[in-house]
Amino acid sequence: MNIVVLCGGTSTEREISLISSEGICKALRSRGHRAVLIDVFLGYEHLDITSVFNNDYDMEKELASIKEKSSEIERLKKERKEFFGPNVIDVCRAADIVFLGLHGANGEDGKIQAVLELLGIPYTGADHLSSAMAMNKSVSRELFSVREIPIAKGFTAYKGMDTPDISRYDMTYPCVVKPSCGGSSVGVYYAENDSEYKEALHNAFFYEDEVIVEECVKGREFSVGVIEYKALPIIEIIPKQGTYDYKNKYTAGAVDEICPAHISSVLCEKIQSIAVSAARSLGIDTYCRVDILMDKEENCYCLEANTLPGMTPTSLLPQEAAVIGMDYPALCEKFMEISLKKLHKKKKEEDENRK
Repeated sequence: MNIVVLCGGTSTEREISLISSEGICKALRSRGHRAVLIDVFLGYEHLDITSVFNNDYDMEKELASIKEKSSEIERLKKERKEFFGPNVIDVCRAADIVFLGLHGANGEDGKIQAVLELLGIPYTGADHLSSAMAMNKSVSRELFSVREIPIAKGFTAYKGMDTPDISRYDMTYPCVVKPSCGGSSVGVYYAENDSEYKEALHNAFFYEDEVIVEECVKGREFSVGVIEYKALPIIEIIPKQGTYDYKNKYTAGAVDEICPAHISSVLCEKIQSIAVSAARSLGIDTYCRVDILMDKEENCYCLEANTLPGMTPTSLLPQEAAVIGMDYPALCEKFMEISLKKLHKKKKEEDENRK
């Protein structure tokens, strides 16, 4: 198939997107697909759109070019009104499917998905509504609560308003402050007292005008991949120092990742059930990764569902898939398969409704 791996963008997770997309593109090309990298913001400047899928395409050269041009993004953001780079939509139209390797704002939040849906361009992952709900932690927390999915005590705080007293929400320190629509632990701060709490709010509001304040759950952290509402083996994340923050996530050797997690079958079933319920509550019927915390009393709390999880060969979800015998290239193909199946089912239903 001709595949566009859409990457880059303008979010704080741009670099993570490039790493994931490089792995995805290499994996798909190893399976004989004509996969190409296209930066959603920088675009494709060559005039002949169809030539991008030629057999002489040099992925390493294209990636180097994208990285080199990354320094121009801030200037382009000021000069340009349009988000999509030159020829991006036309190249996506020429592909059989768009594999979304984006992370963060303007990639994982439903906006790209909505555009592709309106244009009739097939893409991987959750639809625009599910993506938007999952990206906004304030919204997803509300949905989890309605579905009786356990979540940590917390509330939403807004920039410009008086500093909320955490005791009003039956909370105590330590607490966690994080952007409502952030990812990859960017802009996450921990507070042990009032002074640190106020500073954490100030810092988090640099990223967004809406932040989540949650009671800090001390214990073990797990992640569960969910594909078509079926849970993969659980992976446990154990930072060697501190918390599972941005630095530890992307520093080699900083974290031990154990899959399958060393837990009882009862606890395994409980965590997997929470993960599937979280995916269902958000309508994520393709694939996602759900993050869960467990305290010392084995109470579990759902943190979030990631509709476009990290997808390097050593990322959490690929590790889980490997345990059931699905290698990284096969996983990438699986994501395309289920996404196309969903699209065809939806189109069939729409055609029947017109009769």
